[in-house]
Amino acid sequence: MMLGISAHAQKLILPVPSDLPGKAQQKQIARKYGMFIHFGINTFHNEEWTDGSKPASSYAPVAIDAEQWIRTARDAGMKYVILITKHHDGFCLWDSKYTDYDVAASGNKTDVVEAVAKACKKYKIGLGLYYSLWDRKMNRDVDDRSKDAGYNEYMLRQLAELVDIARKHTPVVEFWFDGGWVKQNYRWPVMDIYQTIKSKEPECQIGINWSIGSPENADAHPVLPGDQRAGYPIRYFPSDFRLGDPYLPADDDPKLFTHDGKDYYMPWESTVCISDRWFYHTTDTNFKSVDELAKLYRQCTRNDNILILNCPPGRDGKLRQEDITILNRLREKLNLSSVSK
Repeated sequence: MMLGISAHAQKLILPVPSDLPGKAQQKQIARKYGMFIHFGINTFHNEEWTDGSKPASSYAPVAIDAEQWIRTARDAGMKYVILITKHHDGFCLWDSKYTDYDVAASGNKTDVVEAVAKACKKYKIGLGLYYSLWDRKMNRDVDDRSKDAGYNEYMLRQLAELVDIARKHTPVVEFWFDGGWVKQNYRWPVMDIYQTIKSKEPECQIGINWSIGSPENADAHPVLPGDQRAGYPIRYFPSDFRLGDPYLPADDDPKLFTHDGKDYYMPWESTVCISDRWFYHTTDTNFKSVDELAKLYRQCTRNDNILILNCPPGRDGKLRQEDITILNRLREKLNLSSVSK
């Protein structure tokens, strides 16, 4: 039996059916605007996705200026950040007990998860964590179902490890999961994931990319936000909010989605790049204008929805000056107030 359910009380922790947001969802909706931080081994290879074959030593930031990242988010009027902890390549931005493919084996051994957690506490910014279910290092052959149990156990242990590292310093307000589409939804330990996190962080909001299926097929992929209708099935249950990266919510965005005949309120979180790419790239110099970003902000944060704006640190471990300048101008245009200093 896997770690998640067996390690917790017999009564499952589940979302409450409702046509209104719950208390933890209300807090997520109130955060409204955050920063997505794509940083990892891809940063050093001019690639969005690598396949787990790049040596850990190739991850070699000059420094890790986590305080600059979080201070920038605060000054931009953002209320939280989402840090990439492990992308599809499987490289971990913390010193994990369960793999050697992590920062401890790299050119810079800084535990980035802990550094960001400390900075979030210092600057009073909420901490969210991104974790890719798809792992091209540890679970390369996704068609081999005999490997599912072992890999799922690996994931659950890492998730418990991540929460424990972070909450020594600050609560984890959100978990953002990705890559589920490479397997059928029933092969992922979604219930165990939910129990593992919620047993430690009850108010943490959990979402899995491409959250909603179709009435004909609950595991349909992709069901775009403009095609989603109230009552469509929740693809990954239990979860708390919807994702469909990088699409934006429909103007008449529905909120009630169904599992086992019950309706659940699920806001939408949009993910938008400030430039063209998720990870730093030496040729990524085309930035969205302040006017375009302001329009996106207004579209993405109405109707109880949320926006995270991606700003990737470079190989020097710092955010680009262009990002900082644009974020500050956007804050002024939108008349946003920064978190109290």
